[in-house]
Amino acid sequence: MGRKGSPRSPQAEGGSRAASPPSSSPPSPLWALPEELLLLICSYLDAQALGRLGQVCRRLRFLSSRDLLWRRIARGCLNSGFTQLGTDLLMPWMELDGEYLYLSQAENIQAYRLCSDGTGLQRHPQAIFSGHQEDVCRFVLVNSHIVSGGGDGNIVLHKIHGSYSVKFSAHEQEVNCVDFQGGLIVSGSRDRTAKVWSLSAGRVGQCLHTVQTEDRVWSIAISPLLSSFVTGTACCGHTSPLRIWDLESGQLLTCLGTDFHRGAGVLDVFYETPSLLLSCGYDTYIRYWDIRTSTRKCVQEWEEPHDSALYCIRSDKNHMIASGSSYYGVVRLWDKRQTRCLQSFHLSSPTSSPVYCLRFSTTHLYAALASALHVLDFTAP
Repeated sequence: MGRKGSPRSPQAEGGSRAASPPSSSPPSPLWALPEELLLLICSYLDAQALGRLGQVCRRLRFLSSRDLLWRRIARGCLNSGFTQLGTDLLMPWMELDGEYLYLSQAENIQAYRLCSDGTGLQRHPQAIFSGHQEDVCRFVLVNSHIVSGGGDGNIVLHKIHGSYSVKFSAHEQEVNCVDFQGGLIVSGSRDRTAKVWSLSAGRVGQCLHTVQTEDRVWSIAISPLLSSFVTGTACCGHTSPLRIWDLESGQLLTCLGTDFHRGAGVLDVFYETPSLLLSCGYDTYIRYWDIRTSTRKCVQEWEEPHDSALYCIRSDKNHMIASGSSYYGVVRLWDKRQTRCLQSFHLSSPTSSPVYCLRFSTTHLYAALASALHVLDFTAP
């Protein structure tokens, strides 16, 4: 048996040597630029140019698909009319504080004094709080402090009475929701994370925990006990869109509900007490949760009669609930002791608009639509 020879080279077989693969080209200098500068460059492109840019490679497709770039283009296509104050609201948020109403308009938050009869606002704002480069998505007003999250991924803290303000980069994408209690901020983002931030002396803006929610976060709220917080997510995966997390450790404590359908995202959450929680969203239901009795099923639920998504809810922490629908500016009042809607208000609007935010007291209800701020007077005959 002959000795086994070594493999013969292509030259030995009479063939030519196979061409070696070309050396990899050096990385483009484009990727040495910071992301903020790349986004600034892309912001000068129109829709057609952005679409073509996204066909070049995966990295450019990811860059050109950022909401930050398309929001400006979409805004120019919207026929959203004008508000009674003379400026375009788009997706406003608001908070009531005594005789002032704080309203987000584009990248600013403006403080308007309420008229003496409560039926409107004074035309010119008493104060303007700025700091975002993109629209304010949500903000909260707690203990004379405003904490806001914006489409630029930043969180901004303002002290109402004074010039003190702090701004820090919080998320890779829009900060869709924030809450602030006990010297801690919680934030939720489209980047599928929720974060806990410190505001204690020497640690302002320091991230204490990052929670991987595996889904876009639409709503967030801290428990009145300051021990946990709840997130409402888009429900695009296989986990519950309502989850409660430990505020100190960032660990998951429990999931609420078991029968959510895919896409049943939770757009708003509201704590009445440490154990009683309201939620609403795309599945058209208001749900009332009592964490003491069950986390698997809510204790009460009300369905929007016209099958519209519910963008916002508020409660007087007694028997009354107010909800804002996704079409035609419909506000509904509910009594927890009844199964059906108590009263409906179809707020006039140039075009169909969701009710993005509402606040109410014993005498008035304020509802923010895309094109107007409406006031309902409960004292009028």
